[in-house]
Amino acid sequence: MKVVVAMDSFKGSLRADTACTAVRAGILDALPEAEVLVSPMADGGEGTAEAVIAATGGAWIPAQVMGPLPEMRVQARYAWLPAGRSAGEDPNHRFAGDGTGALVEMAVASGLELLEESERNPLQTTTFGTGELLAAAAARGAGRLWLAIGGSATVDGGTGAAMALGWRFLDERRRPVGFGGGELELIAHIRAPKPDGRALPQITVLCDVDNPLVGEEGAARVFGPQKGADPEMVLALEHGLAALADVIERDLGKDVRYVPGAGAAGGLGAGALAFFDADLMSGVDAVMEATGLEQALSGADWVVTGEGRFDEQSLRGKVVAGVAEVARRSGVPVAVIAGSSTISPERAAELGLGALEVSAPAGLSFEEIEGQAEVLLAEAARRFAVARLGE
Repeated sequence: MKVVVAMDSFKGSLRADTACTAVRAGILDALPEAEVLVSPMADGGEGTAEAVIAATGGAWIPAQVMGPLPEMRVQARYAWLPAGRSAGEDPNHRFAGDGTGALVEMAVASGLELLEESERNPLQTTTFGTGELLAAAAARGAGRLWLAIGGSATVDGGTGAAMALGWRFLDERRRPVGFGGGELELIAHIRAPKPDGRALPQITVLCDVDNPLVGEEGAARVFGPQKGADPEMVLALEHGLAALADVIERDLGKDVRYVPGAGAAGGLGAGALAFFDADLMSGVDAVMEATGLEQALSGADWVVTGEGRFDEQSLRGKVVAGVAEVARRSGVPVAVIAGSSTISPERAAELGLGALEVSAPAGLSFEEIEGQAEVLLAEAARRFAVARLGE
Protein backbone atom coordinates (compact mmCIF):
# COMPACT_ATOMS: atom_id res chain seq x y z
CA MET A 1 0.00 0.00 0.00
CA LYS A 2 1.57 3.28 -1.15
CA VAL A 3 0.10 6.58 0.01
CA VAL A 4 1.35 10.06 -0.91
CA VAL A 5 0.54 12.85 1.56
CA ALA A 6 0.43 16.32 -0.03
CA MET A 7 -1.01 18.71 2.54
CA ASP A 8 -1.24 22.50 2.58
CA SER A 9 -0.69 24.42 5.81
CA PHE A 10 -3.53 24.83 8.30
CA LYS A 11 -3.38 28.63 8.52
CA GLY A 12 -2.57 29.74 12.04
CA SER A 13 -2.26 26.17 13.31
CA LEU A 14 0.08 23.92 11.33
CA ARG A 15 2.77 24.34 8.72
CA ALA A 16 2.45 22.15 5.65
CA ASP A 17 5.34 19.89 6.66
CA THR A 18 3.87 19.44 10.15
CA ALA A 19 0.45 18.64 8.66
CA CYS A 20 2.04 16.05 6.35
CA THR A 21 3.91 14.46 9.26
CA ALA A 22 0.72 14.27 11.35
CA VAL A 23 -1.23 12.60 8.55
CA ARG A 24 1.61 10.16 7.92
CA ALA A 25 1.68 9.26 11.62
CA GLY A 26 -2.08 8.64 11.68
CA ILE A 27 -1.95 6.38 8.63
CA LEU A 28 0.99 4.36 9.98
CA ASP A 29 -0.75 4.01 13.32
CA ALA A 30 -3.54 2.15 11.53
CA LEU A 31 -1.41 0.44 8.87
CA PRO A 32 2.23 0.11 9.99
CA GLU A 33 3.16 -1.73 6.80
CA ALA A 34 2.07 1.09 4.48
CA GLU A 35 4.58 3.08 2.44
CA VAL A 36 3.76 6.74 3.13
CA LEU A 37 5.58 9.50 1.23
CA VAL A 38 5.17 13.17 2.24
CA SER A 39 5.26 16.17 -0.07
CA PRO A 40 4.40 19.49 1.67
CA MET A 41 2.33 21.73 -0.59
CA ALA A 42 1.58 25.43 -1.02
CA ASP A 43 -0.46 27.44 -3.50
CA GLY A 44 1.29 30.78 -3.82
CA GLY A 45 0.41 31.81 -0.28
CA GLU A 46 2.25 31.29 2.98
CA GLY A 47 4.70 28.40 2.84
CA THR A 48 5.37 28.59 -0.91
CA ALA A 49 8.96 29.80 -0.55
CA GLU A 50 9.63 27.20 2.13
CA ALA A 51 8.41 24.38 -0.13
CA VAL A 52 10.46 25.62 -3.08
CA ILE A 53 13.60 26.05 -0.96
CA ALA A 54 13.25 22.47 0.24
CA ALA A 55 12.92 21.25 -3.36
CA THR A 56 15.75 23.33 -4.86
CA GLY A 57 18.34 23.64 -2.11
CA GLY A 58 17.81 27.39 -1.83
CA ALA A 59 18.44 29.72 1.10
CA TRP A 60 16.73 32.57 2.94
CA ILE A 61 17.97 36.16 2.50
CA PRO A 62 16.78 38.64 5.18
CA ALA A 63 15.57 42.17 4.37
CA GLN A 64 13.86 44.85 6.44
CA VAL A 65 10.96 46.45 4.58
CA MET A 66 7.72 48.37 5.04
CA GLY A 67 4.92 46.29 6.51
CA PRO A 68 1.30 46.25 5.39
CA LEU A 69 0.75 49.64 7.08
CA PRO A 70 3.06 52.52 6.08
CA GLU A 71 4.21 53.15 9.66
CA MET A 72 5.32 49.52 10.11
CA ARG A 73 8.78 48.07 9.49
CA VAL A 74 9.07 44.28 9.39
CA GLN A 75 11.97 41.86 9.21
CA ALA A 76 11.12 39.93 6.06
CA ARG A 77 13.04 37.56 3.81
CA TYR A 78 13.05 36.09 0.34
CA ALA A 79 14.19 32.75 -1.09
CA TRP A 80 17.44 32.68 -3.05
CA LEU A 81 17.37 29.83 -5.58
CA PRO A 82 20.67 28.47 -6.94
CA ALA A 83 21.22 27.81 -10.61
CA GLY A 84 20.29 24.45 -12.02
CA ARG A 85 18.91 22.87 -8.82
CA SER A 86 15.52 21.20 -8.65
CA ALA A 87 13.75 18.14 -7.42
CA GLY A 88 15.53 15.25 -9.09
CA GLU A 89 18.15 17.66 -10.51
CA ASP A 90 15.99 18.14 -13.60
CA PRO A 91 17.71 20.85 -15.70
CA ASN A 92 14.43 21.69 -17.44
CA HIS A 93 12.65 22.35 -14.17
CA ARG A 94 10.79 25.67 -13.86
CA PHE A 95 12.99 26.85 -10.98
CA ALA A 96 16.23 25.70 -12.62
CA GLY A 97 18.23 27.74 -15.08
CA ASP A 98 21.60 29.12 -16.09
CA GLY A 99 21.54 31.80 -13.38
CA THR A 100 20.25 32.30 -9.88
CA GLY A 101 16.71 33.39 -9.16
CA ALA A 102 14.67 34.53 -6.19
CA LEU A 103 11.20 33.84 -4.89
CA VAL A 104 9.44 36.62 -2.99
CA GLU A 105 6.50 35.64 -0.81
CA MET A 106 4.40 38.78 -0.44
CA ALA A 107 2.79 37.61 2.80
CA VAL A 108 6.04 38.10 4.74
CA ALA A 109 5.98 41.83 3.93
CA SER A 110 2.35 42.69 3.20
CA GLY A 111 0.44 39.79 4.73
CA LEU A 112 -2.72 39.69 6.80
CA GLU A 113 -1.04 37.70 9.57
CA LEU A 114 1.25 40.67 10.29
CA LEU A 115 -1.69 42.70 11.57
CA GLU A 116 -3.85 42.55 14.63
CA GLU A 117 -7.54 42.22 13.78
CA SER A 118 -8.12 45.85 14.85
CA GLU A 119 -5.42 47.01 12.39
CA ARG A 120 -6.98 45.43 9.29
CA ASN A 121 -8.06 48.14 6.89
CA PRO A 122 -7.56 47.60 3.14
CA LEU A 123 -8.24 51.29 2.49
CA GLN A 124 -4.85 51.92 4.11
CA THR A 125 -2.76 48.75 3.72
CA THR A 126 -0.08 48.66 1.03
CA THR A 127 2.11 46.25 -0.95
CA PHE A 128 5.06 48.68 -0.84
CA GLY A 129 7.17 46.26 1.22
CA THR A 130 6.65 43.54 -1.37
CA GLY A 131 8.07 45.88 -3.99
CA GLU A 132 11.05 46.51 -1.72
CA LEU A 133 11.70 42.75 -1.54
CA LEU A 134 11.57 42.49 -5.34
CA ALA A 135 14.02 45.39 -5.59
CA ALA A 136 16.36 43.78 -3.04
CA ALA A 137 16.36 40.45 -4.90
CA ALA A 138 17.00 42.17 -8.22
CA ALA A 139 19.83 44.24 -6.71
CA ARG A 140 21.43 41.04 -5.42
CA GLY A 141 21.61 39.81 -8.99
CA ALA A 142 18.61 37.53 -9.44
CA GLY A 143 18.26 36.59 -13.07
CA ARG A 144 14.63 35.59 -12.61
CA LEU A 145 11.98 36.47 -10.03
CA TRP A 146 8.98 34.53 -8.81
CA LEU A 147 6.36 36.32 -6.74
CA ALA A 148 3.99 34.27 -4.54
CA ILE A 149 1.02 36.48 -3.76
CA GLY A 150 -1.35 34.69 -1.36
CA GLY A 151 -2.22 35.80 2.16
CA SER A 152 -2.28 39.55 1.56
CA ALA A 153 -3.67 42.26 3.83
CA THR A 154 -4.10 44.58 0.85
CA VAL A 155 -6.48 45.67 -1.89
CA ASP A 156 -4.26 48.27 -3.57
CA GLY A 157 -4.04 46.76 -7.06
CA GLY A 158 -0.28 46.39 -6.67
CA THR A 159 0.27 50.16 -6.70
CA GLY A 160 2.32 50.07 -3.49
CA ALA A 161 4.74 47.49 -4.90
CA ALA A 162 5.02 49.53 -8.07
CA MET A 163 5.76 52.71 -6.08
CA ALA A 164 8.68 50.93 -4.39
CA LEU A 165 10.08 50.25 -7.87
CA GLY A 166 9.79 53.79 -9.15
CA TRP A 167 6.29 53.98 -10.60
CA ARG A 168 4.34 57.16 -9.90
CA PHE A 169 0.57 57.45 -9.48
CA LEU A 170 -0.75 60.99 -9.77
CA ASP A 171 -4.09 62.68 -9.17
CA GLU A 172 -5.79 65.17 -11.48
CA ARG A 173 -3.43 67.93 -10.32
CA ARG A 174 -0.36 65.75 -10.96
CA ARG A 175 0.25 65.21 -7.23
CA PRO A 176 1.36 61.76 -5.95
CA VAL A 177 -1.42 59.75 -4.34
CA GLY A 178 -0.92 57.95 -1.03
CA PHE A 179 -0.81 54.32 -0.02
CA GLY A 180 -3.73 51.90 0.17
CA GLY A 181 -6.92 50.94 -1.61
CA GLY A 182 -8.61 54.14 -0.48
CA GLU A 183 -6.38 56.17 -2.81
CA LEU A 184 -7.10 54.23 -6.01
CA GLU A 185 -10.04 56.37 -7.13
CA LEU A 186 -7.77 59.42 -7.01
CA ILE A 187 -5.35 58.04 -9.61
CA ALA A 188 -5.67 59.98 -12.85
CA HIS A 189 -2.22 59.41 -14.37
CA ILE A 190 0.36 56.61 -14.27
CA ARG A 191 4.03 57.30 -14.94
CA ALA A 192 6.57 54.54 -15.49
CA PRO A 193 10.05 54.75 -13.93
CA LYS A 194 12.72 56.46 -15.99
CA PRO A 195 15.12 53.96 -17.58
CA ASP A 196 18.21 53.78 -15.36
CA GLY A 197 19.77 50.44 -16.22
CA ARG A 198 18.19 48.70 -13.22
CA ALA A 199 15.26 47.01 -14.95
CA LEU A 200 13.67 44.07 -13.18
CA PRO A 201 14.29 40.58 -14.54
CA GLN A 202 11.35 38.56 -15.80
CA ILE A 203 8.73 38.03 -13.06
CA THR A 204 6.38 35.07 -12.80
CA VAL A 205 3.50 35.52 -10.36
CA LEU A 206 2.34 32.44 -8.46
CA CYS A 207 -1.39 32.87 -7.78
CA ASP A 208 -3.40 31.01 -5.16
CA VAL A 209 -6.76 31.92 -6.74
CA ASP A 210 -8.08 32.55 -10.25
CA ASN A 211 -10.40 35.46 -9.42
CA PRO A 212 -10.55 38.48 -11.75
CA LEU A 213 -9.74 42.01 -10.61
CA VAL A 214 -13.31 43.34 -10.55
CA GLY A 215 -16.89 42.11 -10.51
CA GLU A 216 -18.83 39.73 -8.28
CA GLU A 217 -15.89 37.33 -8.10
CA GLY A 218 -13.31 40.12 -7.93
CA ALA A 219 -10.72 41.15 -5.35
CA ALA A 220 -12.86 43.60 -3.37
CA ARG A 221 -16.11 41.65 -3.10
CA VAL A 222 -14.66 38.20 -2.43
CA PHE A 223 -11.58 38.99 -0.34
CA GLY A 224 -12.17 42.51 1.01
CA PRO A 225 -14.27 41.39 4.02
CA GLN A 226 -11.61 38.98 5.32
CA LYS A 227 -9.12 41.86 5.22
CA GLY A 228 -11.28 44.08 7.38
CA ALA A 229 -13.57 45.76 4.84
CA ASP A 230 -17.19 46.48 5.75
CA PRO A 231 -19.82 46.70 2.97
CA GLU A 232 -19.20 50.42 2.42
CA MET A 233 -15.45 49.84 2.17
CA VAL A 234 -15.96 46.93 -0.24
CA LEU A 235 -17.89 49.25 -2.55
CA ALA A 236 -15.17 51.91 -2.35
CA LEU A 237 -12.48 49.33 -3.09
CA GLU A 238 -14.44 47.95 -6.05
CA HIS A 239 -14.81 51.44 -7.49
CA GLY A 240 -11.12 52.12 -6.89
CA LEU A 241 -9.96 48.94 -8.63
CA ALA A 242 -12.27 49.62 -11.58
CA ALA A 243 -10.93 53.17 -11.84
CA LEU A 244 -7.35 51.91 -11.68
CA ALA A 245 -8.10 49.42 -14.46
CA ASP A 246 -9.45 52.26 -16.61
CA VAL A 247 -6.28 54.32 -16.18
CA ILE A 248 -4.06 51.28 -16.79
CA GLU A 249 -5.86 50.60 -20.07
CA ARG A 250 -5.65 54.25 -21.14
CA ASP A 251 -2.03 54.93 -20.12
CA LEU A 252 -0.44 51.49 -20.54
CA GLY A 253 -2.67 49.85 -23.13
CA LYS A 254 -3.41 46.76 -20.99
CA ASP A 255 -6.83 45.44 -20.00
CA VAL A 256 -6.38 43.62 -16.69
CA ARG A 257 -9.98 43.58 -15.44
CA TYR A 258 -10.95 39.97 -16.08
CA VAL A 259 -7.65 38.12 -16.42
CA PRO A 260 -7.83 34.95 -14.25
CA GLY A 261 -5.66 35.58 -11.19
CA ALA A 262 -5.63 39.36 -11.60
CA GLY A 263 -7.69 39.68 -8.42
CA ALA A 264 -5.26 37.66 -6.32
CA ALA A 265 -3.71 39.50 -3.34
CA GLY A 266 -6.12 42.41 -3.64
CA GLY A 267 -5.25 43.02 -7.28
CA LEU A 268 -1.48 42.55 -7.00
CA GLY A 269 -1.86 40.04 -9.82
CA ALA A 270 -3.28 42.79 -12.04
CA GLY A 271 -0.59 45.23 -10.93
CA ALA A 272 2.17 42.76 -11.76
CA LEU A 273 0.72 42.31 -15.24
CA ALA A 274 0.39 46.04 -15.79
CA PHE A 275 3.53 47.44 -14.15
CA PHE A 276 6.06 44.59 -14.30
CA ASP A 277 4.99 42.85 -17.52
CA ALA A 278 4.76 39.66 -15.46
CA ASP A 279 3.16 36.39 -16.40
CA LEU A 280 0.71 34.62 -14.08
CA MET A 281 0.57 30.94 -13.24
CA SER A 282 -1.03 28.72 -10.64
CA GLY A 283 1.06 28.66 -7.48
CA VAL A 284 0.14 25.08 -6.66
CA ASP A 285 1.17 23.97 -10.16
CA ALA A 286 4.60 25.52 -9.62
CA VAL A 287 5.03 23.88 -6.22
CA MET A 288 3.86 20.49 -7.49
CA GLU A 289 6.38 20.76 -10.30
CA ALA A 290 9.16 21.78 -7.90
CA THR A 291 8.47 18.89 -5.55
CA GLY A 292 7.96 16.28 -8.28
CA LEU A 293 4.49 15.33 -7.04
CA GLU A 294 3.33 13.76 -10.30
CA GLN A 295 6.36 11.46 -10.33
CA ALA A 296 5.74 10.56 -6.68
CA LEU A 297 2.20 9.45 -7.56
CA SER A 298 3.49 6.71 -9.85
CA GLY A 299 2.26 3.43 -8.39
CA ALA A 300 0.41 5.14 -5.53
CA ASP A 301 -2.84 3.68 -4.19
CA TRP A 302 -4.05 6.97 -2.66
CA VAL A 303 -3.05 10.61 -2.36
CA VAL A 304 -4.13 12.52 0.74
CA THR A 305 -4.41 16.30 0.57
CA GLY A 306 -6.15 19.02 2.55
CA GLU A 307 -6.03 22.37 4.32
CA GLY A 308 -7.48 24.11 7.34
CA ARG A 309 -10.84 24.90 5.74
CA PHE A 310 -12.20 23.03 2.73
CA ASP A 311 -14.83 25.05 0.87
CA GLU A 312 -15.80 26.14 -2.63
CA GLN A 313 -12.85 28.58 -2.73
CA SER A 314 -10.58 25.54 -2.32
CA LEU A 315 -11.61 24.53 -5.83
CA ARG A 316 -10.27 27.77 -7.37
CA GLY A 317 -6.50 27.49 -7.62
CA LYS A 318 -5.87 26.07 -4.16
CA VAL A 319 -3.79 23.04 -3.18
CA VAL A 320 -6.72 20.60 -3.03
CA ALA A 321 -7.80 21.46 -6.57
CA GLY A 322 -4.27 21.18 -7.96
CA VAL A 323 -3.47 17.88 -6.29
CA ALA A 324 -6.84 16.43 -7.30
CA GLU A 325 -6.21 17.33 -10.94
CA VAL A 326 -2.76 15.70 -11.00
CA ALA A 327 -4.18 12.65 -9.22
CA ARG A 328 -6.99 12.40 -11.77
CA ARG A 329 -4.44 12.37 -14.61
CA SER A 330 -2.46 9.69 -12.77
CA GLY A 331 -5.54 7.59 -11.96
CA VAL A 332 -4.96 7.85 -8.19
CA PRO A 333 -7.94 8.25 -5.82
CA VAL A 334 -7.95 11.38 -3.65
CA ALA A 335 -8.76 11.80 0.03
CA VAL A 336 -9.20 15.24 1.59
CA ILE A 337 -8.55 15.72 5.31
CA ALA A 338 -9.43 19.25 6.45
CA GLY A 339 -9.82 21.06 9.73
CA SER A 340 -13.37 21.99 8.74
CA SER A 341 -15.48 21.66 5.62
CA THR A 342 -18.51 23.26 4.04
CA ILE A 343 -18.43 20.69 1.23
CA SER A 344 -21.17 18.07 1.57
CA PRO A 345 -20.46 14.36 0.99
CA GLU A 346 -22.61 14.59 -2.15
CA ARG A 347 -20.56 17.51 -3.46
CA ALA A 348 -17.34 15.67 -2.60
CA ALA A 349 -18.49 12.66 -4.63
CA GLU A 350 -19.44 14.98 -7.47
CA LEU A 351 -15.89 16.36 -7.39
CA GLY A 352 -14.51 12.84 -7.69
CA LEU A 353 -13.08 12.66 -4.18
CA GLY A 354 -12.71 9.18 -2.76
CA ALA A 355 -12.90 10.26 0.87
CA LEU A 356 -13.46 13.36 3.01
CA GLU A 357 -12.52 13.59 6.70
CA VAL A 358 -12.87 16.56 9.05
CA SER A 359 -10.36 16.71 11.88
CA ALA A 360 -11.94 19.29 14.20
CA PRO A 361 -14.88 17.94 16.28
CA ALA A 362 -17.98 20.12 16.47
CA GLY A 363 -18.30 22.20 19.61
CA LEU A 364 -14.63 22.96 20.17
CA SER A 365 -13.51 26.59 20.29
CA PHE A 366 -10.85 27.87 17.89
CA GLU A 367 -8.34 28.00 20.75
CA GLU A 368 -9.06 24.37 21.66
CA ILE A 369 -8.73 23.25 18.04
CA GLU A 370 -5.51 25.23 17.53
CA GLY A 371 -3.94 23.67 20.61
CA GLN A 372 -4.77 20.14 19.46
CA ALA A 373 -4.54 20.59 15.68
CA GLU A 374 -1.72 18.11 15.12
CA VAL A 375 -3.28 15.39 17.28
CA LEU A 376 -6.72 15.90 15.74
CA LEU A 377 -5.28 15.71 12.23
CA ALA A 378 -3.43 12.47 12.99
CA GLU A 379 -6.62 10.97 14.40
CA ALA A 380 -8.58 11.95 11.28
CA ALA A 381 -5.89 10.31 9.14
CA ARG A 382 -6.12 7.17 11.27
CA ARG A 383 -9.92 7.08 10.74
CA PHE A 384 -9.43 7.43 6.99
CA ALA A 385 -6.85 4.65 6.93
CA VAL A 386 -9.05 2.26 8.91
CA ALA A 387 -12.10 2.99 6.75
CA ARG A 388 -10.48 3.07 3.29
CA LEU A 389 -6.97 1.68 3.24
CA GLY A 390 -7.92 -1.55 5.00
CA GLU A 391 -10.49 -2.39 2.36
